[in-house]
Amino acid sequence: MTTNLQNFGWGRIARLGLVQASLGAIVVLTTSTLNRVMVVELALPALLPGFLVALHYLVQIARPRMGHGSDVGGRRTPWIIGGVAVLGTGGIIAALATVWMASDRPAGIALAVLGFMLVGLGVSASGTSLLVMLAKRVPEGRRAGAATLVWMMMIAGFAITAGLAGHWLDPYSPLRLVVVTCVVSALALLLTILALFRLEEPAGKTTEAETPTAKAEAKPGFREALDQVWQEPAARRFTIFVFVSMLAYSAQDLILEPFAGTVFSLTPGGSTKLSGVQHAGVLLGMMLVALAGAIGARNSQHPFWRHAGSLRGWTVGGCVASALAMLGLVGAGVMGSGWPLKETVFALGVANGAFSIGAIGSMMRMANEGRQSREGVRMGLWGAAQALAFGLGGLVGTAASDLARWLIASPGLAYASVFALEALAFFISAVMAWKISAVKTQPPSQLSEPRQVALNFSSPSGA
Repeated sequence: MTTNLQNFGWGRIARLGLVQASLGAIVVLTTSTLNRVMVVELALPALLPGFLVALHYLVQIARPRMGHGSDVGGRRTPWIIGGVAVLGTGGIIAALATVWMASDRPAGIALAVLGFMLVGLGVSASGTSLLVMLAKRVPEGRRAGAATLVWMMMIAGFAITAGLAGHWLDPYSPLRLVVVTCVVSALALLLTILALFRLEEPAGKTTEAETPTAKAEAKPGFREALDQVWQEPAARRFTIFVFVSMLAYSAQDLILEPFAGTVFSLTPGGSTKLSGVQHAGVLLGMMLVALAGAIGARNSQHPFWRHAGSLRGWTVGGCVASALAMLGLVGAGVMGSGWPLKETVFALGVANGAFSIGAIGSMMRMANEGRQSREGVRMGLWGAAQALAFGLGGLVGTAASDLARWLIASPGLAYASVFALEALAFFISAVMAWKISAVKTQPPSQLSEPRQVALNFSSPSGA
């Protein structure tokens, strides 16, 4: 890897945060606003938007291929801009398809499938390359803070777009829906282009793609490059860790509010407020990791602060804390209305926020370990594992809760059994995160020649 690449300061990191906010602005329209229109205004089954959202996650298995493309080219900016353009196009097509469903349901659904697939492909191309750029250009001491800033800006993109789009969509009409989607997509693409202008390659600096080493390393095709990364023990184990931890992270999303309504008799407004309490905890957890990372970087000679700022420590600790918070929800299911539910959910949010930033920061660090010019493939592999976990998480969580309620007469105990399984998954994730650091990645010169291996995500025993 070339040493001529300049590290990003906070200003450049914030510019990447604007890109992430742009991604979030388009995604929130397709996964939230269109969801509501299909179910409420068009009176379609909730299964339809659920299937379409799951589809946009499924196509993100293309992330490693997208990452390989940016590795070969050596520049990430074209992939980010192109990805946002595809994402915006997919969002517009999805909006047109939703309007079409009112007059021709089969044709509208078919077009929506295309739109949501483009959304997933756009997120894959732009999101993967953005993370690689962060991984390669942000120094170690800033990684926790950078991950927090970028993700908080993405959340801000969600919130701002949801608020403004909601204002512009009233009173609702199909034309308004399409116009708002077109405007948001166009503004997101324009903001992305402006934010990335002259960001990747400072004037007069040699780029990664121009170095002989990077050129030599970039020659293998995608299959060979993916096999090479899969042979790296740390990368392989981290892939499985991401899948298991994100499955546990996402499985409670669709069952927490029904649980609060069924067991604690909260109104829809009350359960929505509970979700807000959880999100507030997530933001606090993110900020805690960022603050600890900044202090740890400035006081690296002090043993306490060095360990307090460790991304590995926050990843492991966040998983353990998330497991304990899930056990708190088990207690809530068993005890019922006497349990401090809001406090437990807030603690879960803090733990989830800390774990997620620790994992993202670790991902940024590990992307640079192993063979050179494979950063995009590694980040794509982990992104694909996360997307598959998120796509399956809601399905697994809701299916498990339905099965438990069928087998167990008490709703509280049924939900408690599901929360206990999620706690176990978080504990397993903590053990995996702890063991990953023991796997030393060999430098490229010591790696064996690539060989064809079977990539089987369904068999963790191969890790």
